[in-house]
Amino acid sequence: MALEDAKNEIDAAFTRQDPRGLSYENAFAGATSFLRRRYSKDLAGVDLAITGIPFDQAVTNRPGTRLGPRAIREASSLQPFDRPYGWGFDPLAEFTVVDYGDMAFDYADVPAFPGRLTVHVAGILEAGAGAICLGGDHSITLPILRAYAAKFGRLSVIQFDAHTDTWADDDASRIDHGTFMYKAVKEGLVDPESSVQIGIRTDNPETLGFHIIDAREVHEAGARAVAERARGIVGDRPVYLTFDIDCLDPAFAPGTGTPVWGGLSSAQTAHVLRDLAGINLVGGDVVEVSPPFDSGQITAVAGAHVAHEILCLWCRARRNGA
Repeated sequence: MALEDAKNEIDAAFTRQDPRGLSYENAFAGATSFLRRRYSKDLAGVDLAITGIPFDQAVTNRPGTRLGPRAIREASSLQPFDRPYGWGFDPLAEFTVVDYGDMAFDYADVPAFPGRLTVHVAGILEAGAGAICLGGDHSITLPILRAYAAKFGRLSVIQFDAHTDTWADDDASRIDHGTFMYKAVKEGLVDPESSVQIGIRTDNPETLGFHIIDAREVHEAGARAVAERARGIVGDRPVYLTFDIDCLDPAFAPGTGTPVWGGLSSAQTAHVLRDLAGINLVGGDVVEVSPPFDSGQITAVAGAHVAHEILCLWCRARRNGA
């Protein structure tokens, strides 16, 4: 959509004819689809679908992440004015990306939620598109991994987080954002030996064999070294990237349920994500953005940028023939 045509476009999330290209609508008005992409439930010809998972009934502390997808979308409205900095290509011009909307579910039927989410994501994958999910609390990643593992086999994972989320939990009926990765390993969805957790700064002796690059190592080694190590760990295997916003220090992401000091800065995070370019990324999510505890949209803006970088990583992998 050309800049001179912007005055003729109203809510391009509904009216745009060409799904590709940047967007020049007023950032302060209109429908807040992610990156001003077209809202669509039709995945024919779609490369990548962005979908919201507004679930937060598995948190150990502050709730509110059910409002995260809406906040991330709104914060993303300024980003599609220019191609993303530092990537050297425009993913929105080369790939068809749509906003698939939020997953519908019965908030009062919590036990049915995980299965419903697996079906939701599996439907996107079966249509031939990739998926980036906007959470929601971190428990959503387990049902998503089930859908991805069914298609790609055992996955490598890059997890940005303050917590390992590998606390033991052998009760299949429990839904907990602190134990989902334990279950993912026990179910054979994830290979910890070819996976890495970045930004960890809480104690949990049960690592399950994950490579851990804790927050201090990120601060001392630097973003480039961290990204190089992570790329070496995952190699060319199919990778799922899950980003808990509490990986960032509370100064950069106050709006989250379990903030922990000493985390990554926004700049460190941006550099690590960009230097991961070349991994075989098959999907990803951004979770734990809790708008009720945010300040000036700081956390939502960070979450929107992270989701945009994951989108770029996914598109770069497709450009490389993954």
